[in-house]
Amino acid sequence: MSLGDDHGYGGAPGGRTSEDFGGSGQTRTRLPGTTDTDVYGGARRAGRGSSRSLITVVGVVVLLIAAIAFANQGGGSGDDGASGEAGGKGPSAQPTAPTGVRPVKGDAGGIPTGYARDEQGAQSAAANYAVALGSDGMFDKVRRRTIVETVADADALERLKSGFDADYSDAFLAQIGLNADGSAPAGSTFVNRTVPAGTKVQSYSAEAADVDVWCMGLFGLTGEKSTKPVTSGWFTVSVKLKWNGSDWKVVETSQKTGPTPVTGDNPVSGSEEIAGAVNEFGGFTYAR
Repeated sequence: MSLGDDHGYGGAPGGRTSEDFGGSGQTRTRLPGTTDTDVYGGARRAGRGSSRSLITVVGVVVLLIAAIAFANQGGGSGDDGASGEAGGKGPSAQPTAPTGVRPVKGDAGGIPTGYARDEQGAQSAAANYAVALGSDGMFDKVRRRTIVETVADADALERLKSGFDADYSDAFLAQIGLNADGSAPAGSTFVNRTVPAGTKVQSYSAEAADVDVWCMGLFGLTGEKSTKPVTSGWFTVSVKLKWNGSDWKVVETSQKTGPTPVTGDNPVSGSEEIAGAVNEFGGFTYAR
């Protein structure tokens, strides 16, 4: 039932888009009447009568270049940043404009909700629900109940509640060094975070979807007296979803270890640095 049975700590759990940067080019135009010298070294000069015409031509060219540059900016985008249209007047000229539907329309208790009824929406829902069910909030009885009520399908709600309550028992909390209410001991910071690395649809229909979410997880306690230092692990969460008429909701979850990449040679950070990073760096809304 839990998202962390393969991590060695019982029931504990455990996509970005790229932006292209570009600049606008500049064209240097050599006009007659400038002080450039010819191949024989003699300066060429325009007659006095052509100066006003030259100024007019230059002014028109500048205005034309400015108009073209403005048009190439696309003139704005829709509210969701993905339509590529400016006020309904036509598609944007930006080659890197985002595509697809908005991943989420709202949230409930900080959990993204309101997904599209398609494969993309199911993958986005599975990723964000894996994050919620793999968070430190699951170790607090009140917060756990709110999380489960938010993500669970109505028909599976009571079964999921009782299953997660059994996973996060008082004995388990004591085993991993937490207080009975799920809080960390004084002087420590509890770390439990799930970070999706990708999603894969195993099956899909308009009514149900099975989605695998490949994740990296952080789990442990910071602090000088901690006997459970923060470690990282890789695992895959399988999420069974059901369309309830307005959104994708969880029917069942399971977890297996891996795929696990080779550990890098980065130096290990100290306990205080890890605690600071967890408190200072927030999470994201994940979307396929």
